[in-house]
Amino acid sequence: MKLKEKIRAISLRKLGKSYSEIRKKIKVSKGTLSLWLRDIKLTPEQERELYVERRQRNAYRLAKFNQRKRIKRTKKIIEKAKREILLNLKNPLFLSGLMLYWSEGDKSDEREVVKFSNSDPAMIKFIMRWFRDICKVPEKKFRIGLHIHKLHCREDVEEYWSKLTNISLIQFHKTQIKPTSLRHRRNRLYNGTCAIRIGNKDLFRRIKGWKLGFLEKMNIKIKEKDMPL
Repeated sequence: MKLKEKIRAISLRKLGKSYSEIRKKIKVSKGTLSLWLRDIKLTPEQERELYVERRQRNAYRLAKFNQRKRIKRTKKIIEKAKREILLNLKNPLFLSGLMLYWSEGDKSDEREVVKFSNSDPAMIKFIMRWFRDICKVPEKKFRIGLHIHKLHCREDVEEYWSKLTNISLIQFHKTQIKPTSLRHRRNRLYNGTCAIRIGNKDLFRRIKGWKLGFLEKMNIKIKEKDMPL
């Protein structure tokens, strides 16, 4: 029996070290270590500390696993979308909608939310058609948020955008009313800014793949990390 190693293992255990921590310092099998330490009792405080550490390690491992899974899924969706662009180069609705979203839509990889904001009713109506006909977004996935200056706030603003987008008021967030500065003039035709939000990460990745596929088709070489897509 390795007496020196056993004495050290017992000493470390009494300090509240876990079996895995002890085995990193002492090269011994788990079975032998269990035999050496079976009579060593930890204090309630030491047990709590080991429990917390174990929870943290498990949470970290799960987070890393989910991260690898997400990266793999994202790459798969993007690569498939890049191939889809070749089938839609002659589709005016597909291309014009993609260019419009590329220009005005949300591009944050951190949020991965499909979001488009504009005050032009024609643009909103067009992008809604793109979302429905090209992206095949289910109606229940749409959420609408309105931003309007207090000067232009009217009771019928929400109804106006609901009718224009054909989205139920139930799917509207609370309208954000902004203070009006002196430079703003009253415009009876102004209905604020309409923000369309779709909480679908896979669609965000798919749209990103379409953009990258379009760049490749146009032979435009740029590093993905250098351009918010």
